[in-house]
Amino acid sequence: MLLRKNINGRLINSGGKIVSRKKAKSLEEVAQEIALPILEELGFELVDVEYKKEGAHWFLRMYIDKPGGITIDDCQEASDRINTALDKNVSVTYDFLEISSPGLDRPLKKDKDFVRYKGRKVDVKLYKAINGSKNFTGELIGLIDGKIHIRTDNKVLEFDRDQVAIVRLAVEF
Repeated sequence: MLLRKNINGRLINSGGKIVSRKKAKSLEEVAQEIALPILEELGFELVDVEYKKEGAHWFLRMYIDKPGGITIDDCQEASDRINTALDKNVSVTYDFLEISSPGLDRPLKKDKDFVRYKGRKVDVKLYKAINGSKNFTGELIGLIDGKIHIRTDNKVLEFDRDQVAIVRLAVEF
């Protein structure tokens, strides 16, 4: 599906009809399919892709990582190559492409993230409060049968993935 923006910044299809926000997810998927081979060739991992409207502009953000961490030069090289590849694909429209590290508090989204960071301290944020709290911090035990398990104060808590807004590595100072 060919998508572009109208003068108000809304996504429209080739027939001029406004496309729902759900279709914006498909833009993330297309961008990911284009970026993955480039990032793999560079030895980088694609952590996450976001497509968001902020003010009058659409931002396509990609978070990348590699063992030892991502540098500014890595981001620039990835940005140059991905931007060129995206320009050849007319179904992906955006005002700004941003490539960056996921940061110290990187989100854990993929199953392999829960294996890689087992034993690390994480922050879990829920959509809906449990016993009056939406935020929990503890040691990541892992993803077991589709549930996120953490240990807090010698207590094991488990959350269904659909209850969880985000899991991030906790940053301690």
